[in-house]
Amino acid sequence: MTITDHHDIFIGSTSDGWTFLLLNRHIHQVARILTGAGFTAREHQGRTVYLLPPETAEDAHERAGIAAYGLMTHTHDLVDLAWTTRPRPAGTTVGPDVNIGFHEGSVTARATTGQAQAVLAQHGFTNAGTDRDFTLPDQLGEADALNTVVHTEAHLFSHGISVRVDLGIATVQDIPPAPPRACSAPIPPSPPPSRGRSR
Repeated sequence: MTITDHHDIFIGSTSDGWTFLLLNRHIHQVARILTGAGFTAREHQGRTVYLLPPETAEDAHERAGIAAYGLMTHTHDLVDLAWTTRPRPAGTTVGPDVNIGFHEGSVTARATTGQAQAVLAQHGFTNAGTDRDFTLPDQLGEADALNTVVHTEAHLFSHGISVRVDLGIATVQDIPPAPPRACSAPIPPSPPPSRGRSR
């Protein structure tokens, strides 16, 4: 299992700017909802990945919002960590105030302001060498670490602090495969039919 597999719906971004949406359970009419919002479907390693190509943050934000609104009539178990859908002021070239990254089972963060650093500390991030560098404790399970990042990002945005979450997924080809499904127990073979004696 990977960070993309813990919730019914996961929306994220690749490092090269694609927005992707993954479904971890069946939702009725999902293709109609997502293609109507401008996503295209691609089969990838045992699952259907719904994609938006690199575009302006405003366009991606609108399309992802329409998709999420349609899907949330079926489930509220949705995580959105897509940096590509976050509105940015026109002409802005300065990086975000906080960068959070998932890398090989660990979660790190770098904050440029004291207010951002205080919010990270409130959510359990601890200093990692410098005042600006933070990490989540290794003993947190994957699902708990993911939920901590979701809550931290929401808290930062509520204070007007810009955030970018790096999922460690460089391109669309690096999106994790579908999670393995539990196999049902094999059905035992039927006994051979009994045969009466011929007379």
